[in-house]
Amino acid sequence: MRQDYDIIIVGGGLAGLTAALHLSQSAHSILLIEKNEFPKHKVCGEYVSNEVLPYLNRLGVDPIAHGAKEITKFAFSGLSGEVLRIDLPLGGFGISRYALDYMMYNKLIKNGVTVERASVLDITYCDEMFEVAITDKSYRTPHVIGAYGKRSTLDITLSRKFISTRSPWLGVKAHYETDFPEDEVALHNFKGGYCGLSKVETDAVNVCYLADVASFKKYKDLDTYRVEVLEKNKELKSFFAKAKPLFNKPLTISQISFQNKQTVENHILMIGDSAGLIHPLCGNGMAMAIHSAKIASECLLEFLSYPKSRALLEQNYTKQWKAAFTTRMRNGAIIQRGLQSDTITKVGVRVLQQSPRLLTKIITSTHGKNLL
Repeated sequence: MRQDYDIIIVGGGLAGLTAALHLSQSAHSILLIEKNEFPKHKVCGEYVSNEVLPYLNRLGVDPIAHGAKEITKFAFSGLSGEVLRIDLPLGGFGISRYALDYMMYNKLIKNGVTVERASVLDITYCDEMFEVAITDKSYRTPHVIGAYGKRSTLDITLSRKFISTRSPWLGVKAHYETDFPEDEVALHNFKGGYCGLSKVETDAVNVCYLADVASFKKYKDLDTYRVEVLEKNKELKSFFAKAKPLFNKPLTISQISFQNKQTVENHILMIGDSAGLIHPLCGNGMAMAIHSAKIASECLLEFLSYPKSRALLEQNYTKQWKAAFTTRMRNGAIIQRGLQSDTITKVGVRVLQQSPRLLTKIITSTHGKNLL
């Protein structure tokens, strides 16, 4: 039976790139299929928890050496604009997806991974083999990792349950030039959403916010929404008053779904946002994508070294994924619901100002331990 590659990874975002790098350290043949060119800006908070830094270094990726900002402080404000600042329990680094993805892409090319720029149209499974169809041909492989992001036509093709439900969230991201502490990540609440700010390797400030679509539709465009809604928070008003936009226009993404997803679909191991998405306010989505790729890669390499049944491979991956992420995703959802309430946010900020240690515990609850 024809086999073109030992493993095919569908999607070249952060999770897909991480899995490709990890698996390229083995003797197995790897194909990464990605529809977009590298590098590319993406809607993303661009703050990464330090929990994944030792692991990235082990893969031969050193964001700090490439100019990533070392972030040690966290600032938060509610609708009133009162700011609470604490030291981050673990810290993190700020780097654009443009730079990080490209750094990882160049590394996996050096490692001998085959990368094909194409859209995957379908993935079918029969007799222990997958057929991965792109526009003009198809590939066969015994193992597929799904890393194609938050929402895709592939989700429709695979009849994934979450795809039939519309999501009320819109994501917006842009870079700005202005004075901003390079060691700080900030989260500012506004009516209907929240906005994160942190510096990246170019000294630009990345601004990424999540907005409720229903509230956004009341306004004619992003500029009006920013002025009429975001700038009701005095911290955001002050920021935008002095900030110079560096993009021609902000990047946007709609239909961001926080619904539960299956970690394995039709025997495909799902990683990153394809497996589940934590609320961006937790500042941990990029670290989770990297961590999930590590779990899947290790489970798959263990299976390839000591083959048992595919069912056991899938059970092992699902068990480890849930152990790593279920609690922190639940905590993130609780925090997100709280921030949607003006009253809870106001009271919460007052409580946290009296007890900063509580905020430290909340942050810790949405993060993991160092990955080696």
